[in-house]
Amino acid sequence: MRGRSDRPLAGFLRGRFSCIPDRMRGNRKGRGYAALRRGRVSLAGATYFLTLCIAKRWPCLDRAPVLASLFVELGKLEGDATWRCRCAMAMPDHLHLLVELGGRLTLPQVVGRLKAKTKTVVASAGATWQEGFFDHRVDPDEDLLPLFCYLYRNPYRAGFAGEGERWVGWWCCPDDWDWFRGFLDHDDLPPPQWLGEDR
Repeated sequence: MRGRSDRPLAGFLRGRFSCIPDRMRGNRKGRGYAALRRGRVSLAGATYFLTLCIAKRWPCLDRAPVLASLFVELGKLEGDATWRCRCAMAMPDHLHLLVELGGRLTLPQVVGRLKAKTKTVVASAGATWQEGFFDHRVDPDEDLLPLFCYLYRNPYRAGFAGEGERWVGWWCCPDDWDWFRGFLDHDDLPPPQWLGEDR
């Protein structure tokens, strides 16, 4: 079991809906978490697809106080050049991030800081962060549009957001948002064909 994959991310996502590997479900401890770290390399300037999970899949990340804290901390991490967050999608029990790592901290250190800074507000919702995280280093030549599309449609495909509703857990940096929203339907909603595609 490894914490990252060398396959192109578009291929990894194909056929996956929640993008939470079975090995990360629940609150298991032991050798699995050591395996998540095996082979992990933090490269400044590299783009990573990350998944952080809530222990025991307790739904809380879509609550307003938790979301507000998450988005504030994402901004702080970008403000001090720790990383550049391209976009983020908070689902009720897990968080997806597409980030460009800076040179100040390693990837585990940045994720640890984010979890530490949001631990209190997550605990106020009766939950805790699950140990570890899943990461995939995106190939420099890989098209990011499928990743943005995947993240944006995730809550709609999961049934958390209805047709015509905007999901509260989406965050995107201004430059990427100006580009990406050109692919969206009116009112910044995912086009119907995105939601009708096979999982």
